[in-house]
Amino acid sequence: MTGMDLGVTIFLTDLSIDPIELAQEVEARGFSSVWLPEHTHIPTSRRTPAPMGEPLDEEYRRCLDPFVTMGMMTAVTDRIRLGTGISLLAERDPIVTAKEVATLDHVSDGRISLGIGYGWNIEELENHGGSKRTRRAVVRERILAMQELWGEEAASFEGEHVTLAESWAWPKPKQQVRGRAGVPVLVGGAPGPLLFEHIAEFADGWIPIGGAGVAAAMADLHAAGERAGRDPSEFTVIPFGTLPDRGKLDHYASLGITETVLRLPSAGRDEVLRTLDSYAPFLAG
Repeated sequence: MTGMDLGVTIFLTDLSIDPIELAQEVEARGFSSVWLPEHTHIPTSRRTPAPMGEPLDEEYRRCLDPFVTMGMMTAVTDRIRLGTGISLLAERDPIVTAKEVATLDHVSDGRISLGIGYGWNIEELENHGGSKRTRRAVVRERILAMQELWGEEAASFEGEHVTLAESWAWPKPKQQVRGRAGVPVLVGGAPGPLLFEHIAEFADGWIPIGGAGVAAAMADLHAAGERAGRDPSEFTVIPFGTLPDRGKLDHYASLGITETVLRLPSAGRDEVLRTLDSYAPFLAG
């Protein structure tokens, strides 16, 4: 295997390894990125079955805010990329989130990626005023409005779920994405026509959670891009939250994938650092 960057994802909580130490240790070992999930809260009703299985692990209700945490990490690192894996835009104000992301990209000198998703926990979404029926349409409009705020001097947006009067907003992200200021946006989720349609319309890549089914879905993703007038080679695909295996990583590399994000345990310092060390041999290829 050659040319494969390895990032990590972890549920950082009030009980886990310190975020600053984690960021420094990840960078020192030569990993490429850190990705953080988002849940604002977990309603105790637990009506929605967890797609990863029950009972729901404790870290879902204890995870730190990813944007605040990434801000801490930018201050103690120089090289690694920092991203959300994933942010629940159906639960977020798009103007505030656009400001947070642009500020992070500004202070990190262009090291931020925004992984987004639609969310599986419906009662969590409902507490934010959202609904299962509209969540995908809401996420679509919110990211389109955010991209206008990042990329235009005077931004505006008019949709069914988002209205933005012509406005100024700085800072702009340091990065350039498709010809204007922005950050890479990657959409997480299982492969499907609507997911790939959204990626082709407004995103820069796909985060297949767990990394399963990537090879079979690549042709569908590329076809969606071509229908939207996009060059499929523009799309970044990052298998996400998987465990390292030489054969698996070689397979991803054969598909043209250049980065895989590995899962770290939501645990204390010693266990997390042991796991990082066990992954380090895969960095050499």
